[in-house]
Order: sequence, then structure tokens, then C-alpha cells
Amino acid sequence: MREAAFIKQNKNKWLKFESVLQNNAKLSPDELSNLYLDVTDDLSYSQTFYPTSETSSYLNELASVAHQKIYKSKKESKGRFYKFYLQEFPLEFKKYHPQLLLAFSIFLIFSIIGAYSAAVDDTFVRLILGDYYVNMTLANIEAGDPMAVYKEANQTDMFLGITINNIRVALIAFGYGLLFGLGSIVIAMQNGVMLGSFQYFFHDQGLLWESARTIWIHGTIEISVIIIATCAGLVVGKGMLFPGTYSRLQSFIRGVKAGLKIVISTVPFFIVAGFLEGFVTRYTQMPDALAILIIVSSLFLILYYYVIYPNKLNKKQHATNQY
Repeated sequence: MREAAFIKQNKNKWLKFESVLQNNAKLSPDELSNLYLDVTDDLSYSQTFYPTSETSSYLNELASVAHQKIYKSKKESKGRFYKFYLQEFPLEFKKYHPQLLLAFSIFLIFSIIGAYSAAVDDTFVRLILGDYYVNMTLANIEAGDPMAVYKEANQTDMFLGITINNIRVALIAFGYGLLFGLGSIVIAMQNGVMLGSFQYFFHDQGLLWESARTIWIHGTIEISVIIIATCAGLVVGKGMLFPGTYSRLQSFIRGVKAGLKIVISTVPFFIVAGFLEGFVTRYTQMPDALAILIIVSSLFLILYYYVIYPNKLNKKQHATNQY
């Protein structure tokens, strides 16, 4: 990139940061640190491609002043947990909505493929779910309790086992993003095919509604968060493939940090999903209205936190900046 284009692309950000430093604007240490990191990244890029330019000198001076201001007075803010989950992360996650949409689309497409494959090939369900699970479920259906699998384990053991396993799957989906995002896509494909074939299996047994009203009590959050973890892997992959104005290493590091934040954000939701599966799903005879209420509430919680709330925070911040 030519220096003039680099300056034009980032000038407003630098001037804003300079104004913040000169006017002693009251920003939180974390907000100031984020601005500082952006400027130091730009400084590194400038020193690499324009080492003797005035741009590098200007950014170096700006970064030095910022460093003194930050590390002279920075204190660990109270309520760090609260700020991360209710302010910092949702505000940042807005820019990853394209990756979230891509992850959801991949999962949906392969869920349809899984259902279609199960419909045209009688052996496909056994190939995906395994003979043991299929035979056990058929036996439960004959016994008049198709969802008995959710009643077999101890509630606490089931809660802990499911929660830990779900977090493991999320970490794998994120970690496979290191394969340029392709590994995360494979995880979404596998889980999508499994879900589609699983639901078609119960449809074929005439139990689609019975299975859906039970499974989606915990599955709404569980499946949604797997998609979000896939999004985290795609963010890592994008950082590796499309560095933009940053060096490839810098872009990779930024992608990993962003992806890790996304995975961390999912942990409370996986705990909720594990609790629902361990303690609530087993009550398969609950009224349909209650099951639907839990499912709809879970879906709204996910959509609000990852889609609606980030949009609201960004609109609010944009309006504040304009003012």
C-alpha cells in the first residue's frame, strides 16, 4: 500500500487518538488501551514499509505519549467480568456478524444435506449416529419412551459431562480455525449433517414433534453456540488469509485474540445448555406450552446477545461520537 493511501485510511483514527491524549478525555483504561494497540499496530506497519517517513515519526511520538499516559495510571477496573460480557465483547462482536452469518449458513445447508441423505439412504443414519445409538433409541420407542436416553444418567453427572464436552467441541471448532478457517468449516459441516440425519430419523419414526420439543429445550443454545464457536474459527482464518494493512503475523495474532474472546463469551451459555439437558430435558412429559416457552426464550437470549444487543450498542456509540 502506498503511504498516501495508508495515511488516508487511518488519519481520522490517529487524529481522534491525539485529541483524546491532548484533552485528557475520560476514557476507561481498557478503551484507551484498545486505541493504543491500534496505533502501535499502525506504527509497526509504517516502520516496516516507510521507515524513514514523517508518518513513522509521528506515530512513534503518539505511541510514546500514549504509553506514558496508560501505564502511569492504569488500574485494574472493578467489575471486569461485567464489563467484558455486557460492554466490551458485544460492542466488538458486531464486526464479526458476517462470519457468524457464514457459519450459520454452512450449518443450515449441511443440516438439510444430512436430512436428505437420511431420506434417500436407509443406512445413512446408522453411519452417522452409530448402530448402538440407533438400536437403543428403537428399543426405547418400542418401550413407549422415545426420549428415555435423557433420563438414564445422574442429573449432576450429566450436567457436568455435557457442559465439559460442549466446551471441548467449541474449543476444537475455534482451534481448527488455525487451518485457515477450513477446519472450523468441517466442524460445522459434521455437526450439521449429524443434526439433520438425527431429526430425520425421528421423523421417519413418526416422532418429529416429540423429539423436537424435547431435544431443542437444551439444543437451541447448544447448537447456536457451536455455530458461534465456528464463527470464532472463521475469524482466526480471516486474520491469517486477509491481513489488510497489518503484517500477516499481526493480523493472525489479532484474529486469535478476537476468536478466543468469542469462545470465552460462549462459556456461560454452554453452562445453561448443560443445566437444561441435565436437569430439565429429562421431564419429557412436560406440557408443550412450557417446552415451547423454554425453546423460544433460549432462542431469543442467543439472538439478543449476539445479534440485537451488539447492533444497539454500536448505534448508541455511533450516535455519541457524532454528538
